[in-house]
Amino acid sequence: MAMTLRLTDDEAEALKRRAELERRSMQDVARQAVREYVESHSRAELLDQVLDDELPRYAEALEKLGR
Repeated sequence: MAMTLRLTDDEAEALKRRAELERRSMQDVARQAVREYVESHSRAELLDQVLDDELPRYAEALEKLGR
């Protein structure tokens, strides 16, 4: 799927510099950044969900361990 990404002049310049430093295209750098962002936030959401589901079950034991 194609999309248009609108960047500020500063963002575009920073992306261009990063791509040049890595000898990669701006598109490759941007796509990697999106992948990393989605992966990072997906893991955080999964961890939050597990904690929300499981912590209440162990709340009493955790409280005792904290004493």
